[in-house]
Amino acid sequence: MDATAGAPGTRPLGADAVLLGFVRALRAAGLDAGTERLYAFLRAVDLLRPGIRAEVYWAGRATLCGGHDDLDRYERVFAAYFATRDASARRPSRTTLPPRLRPAARQTVAAPGGTGDREPSGPPTATLASSAEVLRHRDFAGLDAAERAQLRRLLAAFALQGQTRRAARRRPARRGGLDPRRTVREWLRRGGEPARLRRHARVERPRRVVLLVDVSGSMAPYADALLRFAHAAVRGGRTEVFTIGTRLTRATRELSHRDPDVAMAALAAAVPDWRGGTRLGELLREFLNRWGQRGMARGAVVVLLSDGWERGDPKLLGAQMRRLHALAHQVVWANPRKARPGYVPLAAGMAAALPSVDAFVEGHSLAALERLAAVVRGAAGGADAGRAARHT
Repeated sequence: MDATAGAPGTRPLGADAVLLGFVRALRAAGLDAGTERLYAFLRAVDLLRPGIRAEVYWAGRATLCGGHDDLDRYERVFAAYFATRDASARRPSRTTLPPRLRPAARQTVAAPGGTGDREPSGPPTATLASSAEVLRHRDFAGLDAAERAQLRRLLAAFALQGQTRRAARRRPARRGGLDPRRTVREWLRRGGEPARLRRHARVERPRRVVLLVDVSGSMAPYADALLRFAHAAVRGGRTEVFTIGTRLTRATRELSHRDPDVAMAALAAAVPDWRGGTRLGELLREFLNRWGQRGMARGAVVVLLSDGWERGDPKLLGAQMRRLHALAHQVVWANPRKARPGYVPLAAGMAAALPSVDAFVEGHSLAALERLAAVVRGAAGGADAGRAARHT
């Protein structure tokens, strides 16, 4: 991606980094912004003016969106990524323009409240977005109120999808195995005359994702961001969420609210053990006995978001992790403490769990959550990084 992005050379390197960061945020939100679309986006920005917010908006909308379903998510990511630190995002008007006016759209779009006859005011795009690019790599524990607000807008557009699997059900297809029933029915319909052979193929579906989010006291600086990440995952696909601390709470229903703030308020009322202790082994055993063994964890991608501090018996945690590993398709552990310099998994709980973990990744920043999403999705780069981190 970086090599392709270097082709348009009329922008400074800082502006290129900002635009590439924007495309990465779109990919994390679920848009299929591949290398060809990225290159078209950078070329379009070259032809326009990269310092004008509306110019970048329309260039990205025309080149990075693959269909109508991408537009809403694109606008939410754009508003969050190019938001200033001291004000809420101001996205261009969504009013549908007449067809003959579309070529001149970039000249008429203005911020809300404007007349639309003048260029949008404000700092250059690189200045607007530089904080968002830096924010991707900042530790959640060190963010101020304005940065947390911007982070929440970016997390609201996140997407999390499990690896695809081949289901038993088949669907009609142009290529694949012969479908004898449909072929015979077609022959009978034609009175026995020869007809084209009908074929079918296995349906591919994403695997279920199960998130176990630690809400104990040691995870307090990260819990809000991780639960908002979980909210976006629930809204986007087949995801179940549980909170773990001194109790196990199924939180999928509370997080299914469309509005993130409403979902977080409902979750706060439902979870009784905020900032308490941690009983990972006992709660993992409860999860497996009540839900996992019956099918929720079977063949799923199970993600534990925790620092691994265990007040109970580490041997119990190790035994339950072995049970989980035998049931799940993949076990991923995201630890916010892993990003700290010199970190070694010496905590008794973390050390006991690690032999049963397929991918051990960081979970302290937005960029770390993007890598986590890649591991869950089964992307080659993300999976390799997770396996490499597992052995460090």
